[in-house]
Amino acid sequence: MELLDKLNWRYAAKAMNGEKVAQEKIDNIIEAISLAPTSSGLQPFEVIVITNQEIKDKIRPVAWNQSVVSDCSHLFVFAAWDTYTAERINKMFDLVNEVRGIKNEGWENYRQMLLSSYPQKDAEVNFQHAARQAYIAFTEALTACAFEGVDSTPMEGFDPEAVDEILGLKEKGLRSCVLLPVGYRKTEEDWLVNLKKVRKSKEDLVTLID
Repeated sequence: MELLDKLNWRYAAKAMNGEKVAQEKIDNIIEAISLAPTSSGLQPFEVIVITNQEIKDKIRPVAWNQSVVSDCSHLFVFAAWDTYTAERINKMFDLVNEVRGIKNEGWENYRQMLLSSYPQKDAEVNFQHAARQAYIAFTEALTACAFEGVDSTPMEGFDPEAVDEILGLKEKGLRSCVLLPVGYRKTEEDWLVNLKKVRKSKEDLVTLID
C-alpha cells in the first residue's frame, strides 16, 4: 500500500520552487531507469540529466515556456536511438556475455536474428520502436520520483528538433522523445496541486477475461 499511497500523492507539478534534490535521490531515480525492462534488453536510449541553468533556460522557450523546465532541480531528457545499427546491437549482446561470463548458443542465434532484421528497417520505424522502450524507462522514473518524495512533470509539450539542436543529440545518433523536470512543487503558484486526482473507474479501465 505504501507505493500506491505515493502514486496517489504524485501529480504533474505545474510549478517548482528551484530547491535542489539530494544527489542520493537522483542516483536512485537513475538506477530505477537503468533497471527498466526493454525489448531484447537493448536499452536503446540515453538519458541526459541537466542541472546547468543556462541550458535549462534555453530549453524553456522551446517547451511552451513551461516554468518547470527552468525552475526544476534536474531536467531529465529521454533520447532514443535514431535507428538500430549492428554496432549498437553487438555492443549490448557483448555486454551480456561479459557480465554473465558465458556464451550461449541460443543467445547468439538471437543476436543474428536481430542483426538480420533491425538494421535493415527504415530509420523512422526503428526510432519509434526505440522511443517506446524509452517510455518504459520514463514510467519507472515517474514511479521512482514518487517513491523518493520528489515531484516531477511528464512533458511531451516541446519541440524535439530544437531540443536536439541545443543538446547536440543528432551528432550522437539520438532524438529526444520526452522530458521530465524533477524537483519540488511550488504550491502557491501551482493551480493543480490541490485538485482531486481523477481516473477512470476500474470498470471502464479493465476488461477481465477468465
